[in-house]
Amino acid sequence: MPPASIDVDRIFAQAVRHRDAGRLAEAEHLGWHILAADPNHADSLHLLGLLARETGRLELAIGLTEQAIAIDPRVAVYHSNLGNMLGEQGNLEDSMACFVRALALDPDFAEAQSNLAHTLGQLGRLEEAVALGCAALNIRADSAPALHSLGNLLWQVGRIDESVECCRRAVALRPDDAESHNILGIALRQQGALAEALACSRKAVALKPDMPEAHTNLAMALLAQGAFAEGWAEYEWRWQAGEMPSVARDFAQPQWRGEPAAGRTLLVHAEQGFGDTLQFCRFATSAASLGLRVILEVPAPLLRLMRGLPGIERVIAAGDALPAFDLHCPMLSLPLALGTTLETIPSPIGYLHADPAQAVMWRARLGGAPGLRVGLAWAGNPRPHSPGAAAIDRRRSIDPALFSPLMAVPGARFVSVQKGGPPAPSAFPLLDAMDEMADFADTAALIANLDLVITIDSAVAHLAAALGRPVWLLDRFDCCWRWLIGRRDSPWYPTLRIYRQPRPGDWPSVLAEVAGDLATLAAKADGVRHVAPAENPYGY
Repeated sequence: MPPASIDVDRIFAQAVRHRDAGRLAEAEHLGWHILAADPNHADSLHLLGLLARETGRLELAIGLTEQAIAIDPRVAVYHSNLGNMLGEQGNLEDSMACFVRALALDPDFAEAQSNLAHTLGQLGRLEEAVALGCAALNIRADSAPALHSLGNLLWQVGRIDESVECCRRAVALRPDDAESHNILGIALRQQGALAEALACSRKAVALKPDMPEAHTNLAMALLAQGAFAEGWAEYEWRWQAGEMPSVARDFAQPQWRGEPAAGRTLLVHAEQGFGDTLQFCRFATSAASLGLRVILEVPAPLLRLMRGLPGIERVIAAGDALPAFDLHCPMLSLPLALGTTLETIPSPIGYLHADPAQAVMWRARLGGAPGLRVGLAWAGNPRPHSPGAAAIDRRRSIDPALFSPLMAVPGARFVSVQKGGPPAPSAFPLLDAMDEMADFADTAALIANLDLVITIDSAVAHLAAALGRPVWLLDRFDCCWRWLIGRRDSPWYPTLRIYRQPRPGDWPSVLAEVAGDLATLAAKADGVRHVAPAENPYGY
């Protein structure tokens, strides 16, 4: 027991008041003062754990909270806060177990319900997460954290209007909470209300200027509007948000930011997915045009294809030993370095090229039968290691059976350009040789012999468009920023046309429109054999 001269309850209450007022150092001082007198004071251990978490000492926070639980395992809030800390550490399974223990102690603990829902969402178990999030609001309808957590989950499962409503309620309850404004901005962007989304993201940044997620979401809204000058600058915050810090490169050489550097060697390194690399590799050529000697580092499956990119001195595979270089630049930072605007995107038709010998081989294999050669791709990379990316993939991918209206179009010959993913129905008249494709150069040689590629928003869309082939992009309602808002064309690819869902999840409407346009095109192309991009007779 503490000495009688120490009024633990009074001092602890004072420490809590200090923390609530933002006087964290004073609160921590009092917490340690209590522990000096009573090392087993669980509430002080828990309070010190919260203070350590709030001041960036996560390991200490976890240790202190675990000590509090060891002394008194019956307090639900201890388990819930330990779950939050473990979640921040990336230990999601143990985090989830903590929330389950908290709810076993207090089934009506709304915050634990909401936290468990958030963790399930991070693990990709979105429907379970939404159900728990709704349960949390049934317990406590005025919880802003529960509202914005549920709002964040709802747009991921396509319930965008409900998501916006939840997020609006969260902002109304906590108008000075940056996280609530940030989540509302995301939801509004998914809804297509871009002006209001932009205002919410700006508000989040104003409330918390050092919040990387708010800056990154502001960048997405700006880029989706075509406001590239500010958008690219805000996009540099990506390196502090989400999963990006884990892939950031730590080079001794400085990052090139557009300053004159003719004659110096620049390492341009890919940073995200295959599609991003196919889209943004064009800027390596732009850098080379300024006199830099450009070395391009890309994922190994892109190595052969990228060797044909104009102006590049050398292309190496990620993971191989790096040659000497003076400067470096992440690939998606090149537009900022080059001052790229919507009007100055370098968009030549066909900046990548298939191997001529391979292309001739595929021309022979496809034969000279009449009809429009149409490539199809319906699924992206599910990326199960990244729940956020996996959720996007579920919204962008299409059940291949839904392509059946296209199969009935006369004069169209279908070729799969789908690597992996669910198989097409066996009844589809679909040539599928994708098992023979070892890398993107192989796929490029096949696509070079197609008249049209119809694809979801995946690397195939970027590959076909970068080769200069006509592409019809089947886009989800909550489209990626790169396709902009309200456009059917793309400043990135002159040969690309966008077919976007009119409502979240409505692929049948999209494919019905595509089938009608394909029938018109096939009739127009009746009797026309495959032609090179420069000779394209279809008018786009």
